Order: sequence, then structure tokens, then C-alpha cells
Amino acid sequence: MFGLPASTEFGRRIPKQKFYDHMDCTPALKRLFVEQIHLIYWRNKLAETTLNLAAGKTVTEIEVLEVRLHGPQLDETVLRQIDKGIPYHILFILTYEGKAQAWIGYKERTASGHCAYKVGQYYHTAWMPEEKLQFQIEGLNLDAVYESLVRQIAGEVLQADSGERLKDTIARDEQRRQLEKQIAALERKMHKEKQLNRRMEIHEQVKRLENELLACIGERNGY
Repeated sequence: MFGLPASTEFGRRIPKQKFYDHMDCTPALKRLFVEQIHLIYWRNKLAETTLNLAAGKTVTEIEVLEVRLHGPQLDETVLRQIDKGIPYHILFILTYEGKAQAWIGYKERTASGHCAYKVGQYYHTAWMPEEKLQFQIEGLNLDAVYESLVRQIAGEVLQADSGERLKDTIARDEQRRQLEKQIAALERKMHKEKQLNRRMEIHEQVKRLENELLACIGERNGY
């Protein structure tokens, strides 16, 4: 399924209640679980024993969870709640009416403990027919397999020069996102400003941030 080796198949249903009855979960988040999710299946386990690969320094297992939805939308906070409850890296496959979409968050181990993780930016594919969603297992250890999966799902968003670490690529992508947000906010502010001198000051700020953005994009493309 999804191009993953048969040796990794697990096929166990996980009651969605586990993620909101036994964890710190607000009533609003619990409502999202109930309203948006139909079923959760633990489809695959990518590990030393199932792939015949070495464990990574940070990635020891990658769990593949199929989340069957009631509709074509799932709030990202639901994925974060599930990620928070499982001390391994997770590849999410959302399914609805014969279509599928892959989601994965860049998950890093924190300094506070061996099984403590924080999840940064999520990346996802477009919706497509389930049979067209396929993954390649690439790499000699689970660190490399995980990085490859993140790049496969993110596509051109995480385009990088050969040999660049995923962590560095994601850091630049986050910088790009932040610059774009700041530019958009300043442009809105400039359009509302009535004083000409103040508008010119904001315009200069926008130009400075746009130059930073161009440098960031140029670095990503190797310019």
C-alpha cells in the first residue's frame, strides 16, 4: 500500500479516543476529532526490523497512520495532538472518498528527554487518487529515509542543493515564510496609512525585507 514494502505492514486500528481521552485536550479539539475523523489505522511501521536498515541517530521508527475523514478537511491541530501522543516520527495519510493526501511534520527531539519531540512546519501533498500516492524508501538508515520522505511530500518547497541537511533547508523555508508574512503585513499597513512620509518609511521597510527574501530564495536555488 502506498508503495511501501509488505514487510512494513502493520494494519492495526487505533481508537481516536486515545488521543483526546488520555491526553491534555480542550473541548474544542475533542470536537474536531469527533467531527472530522472517522477512523485511524496504523498502516505501516518503518523500522530496523521491518526494512533491514540501520536506525538513525534521531529517527528510530517512522509510523504510517491512515486517518479516514468524514470530509476533505482536517484541522492541523488534530495532527499535532496525535504527533504529541506518539514518541516516534509519523507519516500521515489522510483518505476520503477514494482520494489520499500525505502530511508530515518536521519532528525534532528536544533537549528535555529521549522521547520528547517538537513538531515544526507541516508539509503535504495535493489530494490525489489513493493508488497514485506512492513513496520511495531511499537511504541507508532511518534518518535518511525520514529526510527523503519529508522532501518527497514537500516537493519543490524544500528544494535544496545536493548534500544540504534537511534541517538547514527547513530553516530557510521558515525564514522565507516569516519574511513573506512581514511583507504582507507592512503592505496592508502602508495602504491604510494617510501620511505620505509615513507611507514612504513603510515602503523602505518593505523593500529591505523584499531584498532579504530575494537573497533567501537565491540561496535556496544556489544563486
